[in-house]
Amino acid sequence: MTADHFALSDTDFSFIGSGLKRPECVLAGASGALYASHADGGVVRIAPDGSQTLIGEVDGEPGRFKTNGFALRRDGSIVFANLGSEGGLWRIAPDGEMRPFLTEVDGVQLNAVNFVWQDHLDRLWFCVSTFRERNLPYDPLARDGIVGLVEGAEARILADGVAFTNECRLNAAGDALYVNQTFSRNTLRFEVFADGKLGNRSVFAEYAPGTYPDGMALDAEGGVWVISVVSNRIYRVTPDGRPTLLFEDCDPDHLAHVGRQYEQGVLKADLIYQPRSRKLANTSSLAFGGPDLRTAYLGCIAGDRIATFRSPVAGSVPSHWSWS
Repeated sequence: MTADHFALSDTDFSFIGSGLKRPECVLAGASGALYASHADGGVVRIAPDGSQTLIGEVDGEPGRFKTNGFALRRDGSIVFANLGSEGGLWRIAPDGEMRPFLTEVDGVQLNAVNFVWQDHLDRLWFCVSTFRERNLPYDPLARDGIVGLVEGAEARILADGVAFTNECRLNAAGDALYVNQTFSRNTLRFEVFADGKLGNRSVFAEYAPGTYPDGMALDAEGGVWVISVVSNRIYRVTPDGRPTLLFEDCDPDHLAHVGRQYEQGVLKADLIYQPRSRKLANTSSLAFGGPDLRTAYLGCIAGDRIATFRSPVAGSVPSHWSWS
């Protein structure tokens, strides 16, 4: 079956791991290990034999750390985006010690950072969804998200005015950056110049009501896979921006209620996080792995394990593949 004729059903999913805490973001390594973010800070490694290890020792008051996106680095360290009260980007050394990595950029204090991702040039791309307090209702008019870049010892903001920035990815050529705008229900595309600056911002793909694009991954054919929270929708977007819905798992009444709450400006995170589904527990991200890179792993914000399915097309080779 080709990607153009691919669809998923409930029976296509199996599950890995147990007792995970808000494994919103996932990465897979060539060794067969799977890595998942951990609600209390750090990253959980699930070995091929199923054993689980928490990487990163978290001390102090609860709520300081909440790992979201993270990057596996060449030196064996991990850099993670912290949604907790400490905010910023944090580095977990190979011995497990955690230290601040980036706390401000261009004079702007980094509070809750949503996502970080490493490219093949070892640059770190990071996203802040909003600078508003995260316990406030989501504002339909807010456009205060940013995309930033850490290159060597320098960090800078590349784009601002984004409507709740979520995950981002570069294409294989490195000349286009895709960024999900969760509450605008679309994916942006920026042109990436040789010096790392962004330009020519445009809407790459738009989605139906009830879609809240969160995570993304690229495949070897240039397709962009986009994951929606709340509706548990999985899309594959063709290189020219045409989305195909491959799966959804939601309660229509709950989905409509979330939509009304958002339009009225009273939607809060606790409603977003409620799972109302048959199979999936509020999917939020996707990573390709397995020996052929055709096994897809789904992070989630309301479950304690990782859903997985087989893809008709291989994922693009991630930057960390050879050393993870």
